[in-house]
Parts: sequence; C-alpha cells; structure tokens
Amino acid sequence: MEADPDVMRYVGDGSTGTRERTAAALGRVRAAWDERGHGLFAAEETATGELVGWVGLAVPAFLPEVMPAMEIGWRLRRRSWGRGYATEAAREVLAFAFGEAEAEAEADTRLERVVSICHVDNHASPRVMTKLGMTYDRTTRVPAHGQPVRVMALTREEYHSSA
Repeated sequence: MEADPDVMRYVGDGSTGTRERTAAALGRVRAAWDERGHGLFAAEETATGELVGWVGLAVPAFLPEVMPAMEIGWRLRRRSWGRGYATEAAREVLAFAFGEAEAEAEADTRLERVVSICHVDNHASPRVMTKLGMTYDRTTRVPAHGQPVRVMALTREEYHSSA
C-alpha cells in the first residue's frame, strides 16, 4: 500500500514508501500505543479478514498551527476505495476517541476536538470527513514541504449531539 503511487499521491510530499520506511513507521505506531494508549487500527474486511488499510489517531505535529490537536486519518489500499470502509472504520475510531478514550481520561485531558487533514486536491477524503460530521476549519500549507491542505474538525460536543 505504501509503495502504490496512487495511494501515496496525497500523503506528505507524495513519495512512495520503501520496506525500511514502512517498518520504521510501524515501530512508531507501536510506540504511540505504548506511550499514549491510542494510534492506528488495522482495518479489515469483515467477511474475509483481509487487511484493507488502517484508520486511527495521531498527533499532527507536521502542522503546528493546529496544535494542540488529535488527528483522525486513514489510508486504504487502492482496490478498497469507494466501498465505505474509511467511513465505517473512522466512525468506530471517533467512538473510541470521544467515548472510551475520554471515559478513562481525567476531565482536563479529554479530547475536546479531532481534526482531519488532507491535500486540497484529494476529493475523496473530505467526503468521508463530511459523513463523519466534520466541518471546514481552514486551508493552509504544511511547512515542511509546502503542500496545500484542508483541515476539517469535529468537537466532542458536536460528536455527542449528533450520535
């Protein structure tokens, strides 16, 4: 998936991943779970158990102007696009973020807002964000590589009022 140019077209600077880069990223995913109690979830097709991609939570440190924040994001293999997997899995991750994660957190550390960030030319991800109840926050550029991105957001209050 990380080596597919179509999948990676709107991720970071658009470059594809190598086995080494992917292995390093998996190490960071494991460390995030150990350190923060959240991270990326494997997304599987229910009927077959086949991996279709991942959906999860991460700190979007690459975009300092939205910090402090928690980002929900997803990446699916190309043949799984357009089947509703991202929306279905992201709804579960939001339930975790605004439900289980906040139930265990102290009141002053609960998530108040979740953002989602995508390249402005990516038209599929904003459709998922809208289905999740997210609304437009801003358009900006990622400082490291200058790519233009759209930021959408959902507050805990908005999530619970629509659930």
